[in-house]
Amino acid sequence: MSKETVLEARRSPGARKPTALPRGTQAPDFTLKSTPDQSVNLSDFRGQPVVLAFYPADWSPVCSDQMGLYNEILPEFQNLQAELMGISVDGVWCHAAFVRERKLHFPLLSDFEPKGAVARLYGVYRQGEGICERALFVINSEGIVHWSYVSPVGVNPGAAGILNALEELQNKKEAA
Repeated sequence: MSKETVLEARRSPGARKPTALPRGTQAPDFTLKSTPDQSVNLSDFRGQPVVLAFYPADWSPVCSDQMGLYNEILPEFQNLQAELMGISVDGVWCHAAFVRERKLHFPLLSDFEPKGAVARLYGVYRQGEGICERALFVINSEGIVHWSYVSPVGVNPGAAGILNALEELQNKKEAA
């Protein structure tokens, strides 16, 4: 299915729910703001695994718990040489306040303008609500989606799936 067809299907009333990019798909490159004066490019992390954690909104109870959990286990991601990034449609100033209040030690990227553009590329934008799905992607060192998961929006997906996917990548690397 072409990119245009997928985007059109998502705009059409009654269209099926968007689906996250599956395993084996080239992860779309992007550049998003992490602070008012700094941007992050996905391609800058080529050569190492990347975890993208799309989430609906800063300050919601489930999002706060989810991002807090990832912050607590950040050393485990780092031990597996993975870079963790949160992504939502909130603006950079909202992210800055959320990071400061929650004492987060990983970047939150703003998919604010054009709203949800990156979430759309990954198939995880909720058009009717104007937010991201609660979706996780593990991207391998070559920029290919190794694992993806979409959780119900009100459920914290935890970290087990992410850690299993990263360990799988680590084991593949060690076996090579």
